[in-house]
Amino acid sequence: MRTDIEFPSGGETVRGWLFTPDEGSGPFPTVVMAGGWCYVKEIVQPRYAEMFADNGIAAILFDYRNFGDSGGDRRQHIDPGMQIEDYRNAISYAETLDVVDSERIGSWGLSYSGGHSLVLAAIDSRVRCAVSQIPVIDGYLNMQLANGTVNFRRLEQAILAARRRRFETGEDTYFPHFTLDTEHEISAWPNADGYELFEGFRTSVAPNYSLDATAESVELLMQYDVRPFTRRIIDTPTLVIVAENDDITLWDEAMRVYQSIPTAKKRLTVIDKSDHLALYSQQMLLERCARAATEWFLERLVPLGQPA
Repeated sequence: MRTDIEFPSGGETVRGWLFTPDEGSGPFPTVVMAGGWCYVKEIVQPRYAEMFADNGIAAILFDYRNFGDSGGDRRQHIDPGMQIEDYRNAISYAETLDVVDSERIGSWGLSYSGGHSLVLAAIDSRVRCAVSQIPVIDGYLNMQLANGTVNFRRLEQAILAARRRRFETGEDTYFPHFTLDTEHEISAWPNADGYELFEGFRTSVAPNYSLDATAESVELLMQYDVRPFTRRIIDTPTLVIVAENDDITLWDEAMRVYQSIPTAKKRLTVIDKSDHLALYSQQMLLERCARAATEWFLERLVPLGQPA
């Protein structure tokens, strides 16, 4: 069952969905989840929430501030600190619900929010179990490698020009999420395949999706690094899902950060014959990821509420 929800965060109203199992009355173990760069809640994530609910786990899925159905006047602005705070307020909201077992709350994220889920596992003791799928680890390195040497210089110059304009006029400059013209147009992730895939989402299931973000969003991404946090994941069970050929959020960085997580309660799942975008576009691969996450939550989150 899916129910519309809303809760306050940072002076704005965050809106989303609560998925609950069809059987049982709760309280249920619950996963809090949100999307990556420019995502709205309709993109891919409902399939995960449905699988969780089919297996007795509730899910809270929401749009960040400034995106989708949520409030916020600075539309399409991505601040990872604000997004992590939205996650934490979603957990606080979950704790108020009778259908949620507040002692069995997990976090799930993919791409940019895959990094957020790792941060949450480190900083919020209410997160009892975490899943991080194809995560952003080091935003600066990501932008260097995604854009290439020459285009990265152009990106840095464009970010500075946007900062000066914002200081002088208060107006934002916007960069596209993906671009078809990877040679001439500045974008956060210059990838023509990504443009076509996400434009397909916009015209089918996610009309609230907008293919751009503020230039400052990219500047903040280049300051983003989860590694200082992951060494603090001492006892929180953590699953990291990596795509074998991920050259967008960099499979090798995800593997390295997995190795650095000190808890023994961790698992690495590698989706072979895949890449970052294939986990969105190929149903069979999406199902493998959703099944891996579901099995992890069933193993590590659900038993917390069962008798020893």
